[in-house]
Amino acid sequence: MPVQFINDIPVGVRYMLMSALAFALMTSCVKLVSTDGIPVFEIVAARAIVSLLISYGDVRRKRISIWGHNKKLLMARGVVGSLALICVYYAVITLPLAEATILQYLHPVFTALLALIFLKERIQRSTIICILCCIVGLVFIVSPSLTLSSTAELPLFSVAVALLGAFGSAVAYVIVKRLSSTEDSSVIIFYFPLIALPLSVFLLGDGFVMPDIEGVILLILIGIFTQIGQVGLTKAMQTEVASKATAYSYVQVVFSIIFGWILFSEVPSLWTWAGGSLIIAGALINVLGSRNLRSLKSK
Repeated sequence: MPVQFINDIPVGVRYMLMSALAFALMTSCVKLVSTDGIPVFEIVAARAIVSLLISYGDVRRKRISIWGHNKKLLMARGVVGSLALICVYYAVITLPLAEATILQYLHPVFTALLALIFLKERIQRSTIICILCCIVGLVFIVSPSLTLSSTAELPLFSVAVALLGAFGSAVAYVIVKRLSSTEDSSVIIFYFPLIALPLSVFLLGDGFVMPDIEGVILLILIGIFTQIGQVGLTKAMQTEVASKATAYSYVQVVFSIIFGWILFSEVPSLWTWAGGSLIIAGALINVLGSRNLRSLKSK
C-alpha cells in the first residue's frame, strides 16, 4: 500500500520533495557552521567548490558540452541564483532557522505569478488551493514572532534580505523552466557554481576564516546537500509545470522545524504544528488534484 501510494505521486513531485529535504539539511548545516564564525561569502564559496566539482563530473559523464546552447540565459540563471543564495544564507545566519526558512519559501507564490506572466502557464485550481493552505499555514507558524507587537524583534534588514532571496529564487526557477526545453539539467546546474564561486570569492576579500575539522565536514555537506537539492529541483521543473512543482517546496518549512527542534532546541509551538498540518494538507490536495486531472484527460 505505501509503495503503491508513492508510485501514484507524480515523478516531478517526488523530485521536489527530495529537493526540499536536501535543502533543509543544507540550511541546518549553514546555521551550524556559522556558529564557528565562518562568514557567509566563505560558506557560499565552499558550497560552490563542491557543487562545481560534482556538476563538472556529471556533465563529462554524459559526454555533452559544459557550455550549453543558450549561454546568455544560463549566465543569467547563474547570476540571479548566486545573488539569491547569498541573501538566503545571510537570512539563515542572522534570523532564527524557522523564520528564515519561512520567509525564503515565499518564493513559490512569486514563481506561480512569474510563470503565469512569462511562461503563460495556467495555474490549476488544486495548485491555488495548495498555495492558499500553505500561506495560511505559514501565517500560523510565524504568528508568535511576526505579529505587529513583536516584528521589531527581528532585524528588519535581515527580513528584507530574506524577501529579496525569495524573489531571486523565484526568478531563477522560472529561468530554469525556460532553459529546460533546450538544456540538459546537468548543464543548468553546472552554471550555478560556475558563477557563484568567483562572485563569492571576490566579495569575501580578505575575510577568510580557517575552519576546523568539524567546519570542513559541514562545508562539504553543504555542497553535497545542495547538489542533491539542485538535481531534485531541476528534474522537478522539467517534469511539472513551474507553479505546481514549486508549491511542494513549502514542505521544506516542516523539515526545517524538525531540524530546528533537534539541532537548535527550538521547540515548536501549537501554532507551528497547526501551520505544518495545513502545509501538508495543501500538498496532498495538490497531489490528488493533479491525479484526478490526469485521470479525466485519459478517459
